[in-house]
Amino acid sequence: MARLVDVIEMMIKEMLDENDGSATISRSSLAEKANCVPSQITYVLSTRFKAGNGYIVESRRGGGGQITITRVQHLTQSDYLKGVLDSVGTDLTQQQAKTLLENCIACGAINAREGKCVMSAVSDRALAKVDTDVRSVVRADIFKNAMLGLMLDR
Repeated sequence: MARLVDVIEMMIKEMLDENDGSATISRSSLAEKANCVPSQITYVLSTRFKAGNGYIVESRRGGGGQITITRVQHLTQSDYLKGVLDSVGTDLTQQQAKTLLENCIACGAINAREGKCVMSAVSDRALAKVDTDVRSVVRADIFKNAMLGLMLDR
């Protein structure tokens, strides 16, 4: 069974597909459809629909919790990778790296082979000898350098 965040992400992506890459949603009505609280919608938007993932999310103040999500489709591969690079902070979990790479592959910024290579380099298995308290920092540095390398190749 899919996790709730995956279900919410699929629902939003379906709305985007149905509306040519842009959709205005109400947090409360989507939460009702997904049988969750509105804060879970906010969590999905902030983790899965960031600029680095190829989306622009605009919140309307006073609009009853209405949010407009737009899939950015005119970015070059290099621009997309730069957005991903910019979205990575000082640390990165294995799951965050996986999500970013899956999005890069889905939008065509990198191919599956490149994604698998980067994922292998930043996996917990590859970083097993790195202390757990700094592993996510080391992973972020490796990930950023890999993205830079891929950008130079575009």
